[in-house]
Amino acid sequence: MKIRWYGHASFMIETDGKIIYIDPYIIPKNPNKADIILITHEHYDHCDTNNIEKLRKLNTVIITTDGAANKIKNGVAIVRPDDTLHINNIDIKAVHAYNINKYFHKKGDGVGFIIGSEGKRIYHSGDTDFIPEMKNLGDINIALMAIGGKYTMNAREAADAVKVIRPDIAIPMHWGNVVGSREDAKIFKEIVERETNTKVLILDGEELDIS
Repeated sequence: MKIRWYGHASFMIETDGKIIYIDPYIIPKNPNKADIILITHEHYDHCDTNNIEKLRKLNTVIITTDGAANKIKNGVAIVRPDDTLHINNIDIKAVHAYNINKYFHKKGDGVGFIIGSEGKRIYHSGDTDFIPEMKNLGDINIALMAIGGKYTMNAREAADAVKVIRPDIAIPMHWGNVVGSREDAKIFKEIVERETNTKVLILDGEELDIS
């Protein structure tokens, strides 16, 4: 399994011979086509329809929310929190993602995702605060955590979430574009590695291979 962060909340995961993109707001110039595309919610910096079409092929499976599905043409599987889809050997579970004391992301409008493949479980938080449902995610190997603040958790709040989720590895996202900075990512790493046993990797173009 390989994980690459392109910026903001945009990731590519290669696993079990399949290519998965999550929130492809930022993609490479000549991207490999997607087998699965996961969109956490309808906001422009997560549901970029132009990029989705660049990544799409005839049999690409697109999984998203009601709101985002309205922006995407045809062939979309709509999920709500706690829904699970099985695609070949890959499990995709939608989980809650929302703000508690902000108005940007209402409960039920967006989701996070847990990807189960090759004996690993990868959690993408989506745009969310530290919410009670994070206590029920189960075993998570790698957590892709929004840390930029304003629209999502800040570094401190995301670190507190990691204490509950207890992944082996945490990767900060939702920084460096739109909101959040490298300094936020560094603060997140410092707090998490000081207060938990989780290792933090700040990706910047390099690929994480967890095979």
